[in-house]
Amino acid sequence: MKNSKWIGTALGLALCAALPACSQGGNSSNQQSSNAAASDTGQAQWNSKLEKQLRDAIANAPANGLKPDLFLKGNGQDGAALTQAALKYAEALAHGYTDPTKLYDVYTIPRPSADVRQGLQQAMQNGDIASWFNSLPPQTDEYKALSQAHIKYLKLASQDPNFQPVADGDPIKPGSHDKRVAALATALTAMGYVAAPQPAKGKKAAPAAAPATRYSPQLVAAVKRLQGDFGLKTDGIVGGNTLAAVNLGPGGLARECAIAMERLRWLDRTPPQTRIDVNTASTLLDYWRDGKHMDRREVVAGEPDKQTPQIEAPIVNLVANPTWTVPKSIAGDEIATKSSSWLQANNFVMKNGMYVQQPGPKNSLGLVKFDMDDKYAIYLHDTPAKALFSLPDRHRSHGCVRVQDAVAFATAIATEEGVLDQFKKGMASKQETFVKLPQSIPVRLMYHTAFWDGSRVQFRPDVYSWDDNVAAALGLVRGVKWMPVQQSGDIGP
Repeated sequence: MKNSKWIGTALGLALCAALPACSQGGNSSNQQSSNAAASDTGQAQWNSKLEKQLRDAIANAPANGLKPDLFLKGNGQDGAALTQAALKYAEALAHGYTDPTKLYDVYTIPRPSADVRQGLQQAMQNGDIASWFNSLPPQTDEYKALSQAHIKYLKLASQDPNFQPVADGDPIKPGSHDKRVAALATALTAMGYVAAPQPAKGKKAAPAAAPATRYSPQLVAAVKRLQGDFGLKTDGIVGGNTLAAVNLGPGGLARECAIAMERLRWLDRTPPQTRIDVNTASTLLDYWRDGKHMDRREVVAGEPDKQTPQIEAPIVNLVANPTWTVPKSIAGDEIATKSSSWLQANNFVMKNGMYVQQPGPKNSLGLVKFDMDDKYAIYLHDTPAKALFSLPDRHRSHGCVRVQDAVAFATAIATEEGVLDQFKKGMASKQETFVKLPQSIPVRLMYHTAFWDGSRVQFRPDVYSWDDNVAAALGLVRGVKWMPVQQSGDIGP
């Protein structure tokens, strides 16, 4: 990937634009809304004070990961153009600049419902559109952390506008010598992982030394920090996805933050107080109960060619000792070729022309299934393949979500829902038992390659290649090429 110069804005910053120009077409419904609303607010309502607030707000668009020129160009705009710009920017903040239902084949997560036309009219009447703009994006700690990180990486990118990626080659191992070490040090410095050398006060900078070739402990420590931020194995070896992460540069990190903020703007501002959120990019699950964060645990999500879709669907039953009716797509490719002795050893039988795996420790769903009401047949479940949870990358399923220590998680839910006795009896029976939840629990399956873990912004490789279409719509550059994920080889969903 080539990184590029970041064009200045009112903040003295800009969004990366060195690669061939990407499409900057936003959501067509936003454009229609802007045009239809131009007359609703009335051109005569604009005055110098309101126009300045609008221009200042749009100049501050990088704080929301957006390019100012997506909304307003030049100074000579009439009232209709100002209204259209205000509505388009408001739509981007309130609902997202892009429409995920048009970017993805499947996207069913509820969207925000703010009426920006009415909001703009009221804000103009109050003479304060600045505060109104500030109220539109998510007000969460995560969004604020991503905004701060975005500005930080924009500043770093502006300090090194000619960032050069480290060349590919054999992995660079700790203590080894490699002619690319100097480029690696420069890249890590540009990204803020290594402090830039500062000359002593009153002394001139020393003459440039010959480029270092030894991969020193200081650089190894910096690489390990970067690997930790990307959820990679922290071995200090520079190759594969570690090299791809280095080659993002500060501009690429800013890009990741911008995409993440856009995805957060797609989400309902008042999600259910009790819910399960799964980030399939980071393969992490978060459980919220009555607005309180209760639990975070690792999960296994779909392989790159068996992607877990972005949906919201409720858990309606806990299923103790589930059976697994094998979908035809898996049966034809992976089960039909197995020997009769293998099928018997793994407790498969034929029912109504379908392979069905009986309950037990070898069942691909494990000992518990979180039965979700959705037409895509996606659900959460246990797994006998426990070793997968220890892997840095956990995109190893056929699309469903495998939950770490799922029995304990199901037991906690059963306790909170008042059905623990039924669940315990079902587990003890060793037979498939459905335990209906008194209140269904919504599950949101999302894909966020940058996120806030409560203390720092984290990044993850774009294993589904879902970032580039969002980036293109935002007028950002294409991302780096990530290494393919090794497939697990098991047959489970």
